[in-house]
Order: sequence, then C-alpha cells, then structure tokens
Amino acid sequence: MKGYVVNIEEATKENENFRKVLYTAPNSQLVVMAIASGDDIGEEVHELDQFIRLEEGKGQAILNDEVHEIEDDWAVVIPAGVKHNIVNTGEGVMKLYSVYSPAEHKDGTIHETKADAMAHEEHFDGVITEQE
Repeated sequence: MKGYVVNIEEATKENENFRKVLYTAPNSQLVVMAIASGDDIGEEVHELDQFIRLEEGKGQAILNDEVHEIEDDWAVVIPAGVKHNIVNTGEGVMKLYSVYSPAEHKDGTIHETKADAMAHEEHFDGVITEQE
C-alpha cells in the first residue's frame, strides 16, 4: 500500500462523474461526486461513518429528516446508522468529495450518471487493487 496524494479541491472540481472512487485503503475510501442541479445522492443508511465536503455548489444535507443548508466549503459528518441524503438545490453542478470509513464502494468504481450508479451499485468486496 503506497498511499495517495492529490490536490483534492482540483480533483473534485474537475470530476464530471456522478461517482468516482479515487483511492481505497484498508480502513477508508476517497470518492469524488458531481451531482446535477435538482438531483441528489439518494436517501441511504450506511453501516459505516462518512465525511462529506462540498467544494462547489449549494444544497441540503438531510440527516435523519433534519434539513441543513450547505454550500462551498461546508462539511458533513454522517455517523453509521444515520439516514441521509445530499440534495443539489443550486443552479450548477454540485461537486463534493467523501471519505468512507471503512470503504463502501468497489475499488475503482466509476459511475458516469446517477442512473448508472443505481443500475450497477457495487459495494466494496474487501479487495484492494494495487494503487499506482
């Protein structure tokens, strides 16, 4: 395991995919997302902790039905078991990154659209591909 170093603001803002796994470590995973205006991540509950930072856009973080307004530079910490959703209420594409602890998605996952993500949802299988 070599680790991973990236300008996360740049990587997040340049990402055009709904979801792209950048790196998977034994106990965490780094993912960037681009959420279209008026769209959302989709309500979910994980058996893991999640950290989200909004790099670009405006929206709502809904945690156990409590709505929080968020925008650029805001962070959201979602403990395991919390029902949550992130909604893009802005006019442009919302850009964010997320750290899952432990990993949530299959290593190397890229979903170009939300529809692609919903059709091919694959959870982490415990296998870490050798990272460059």
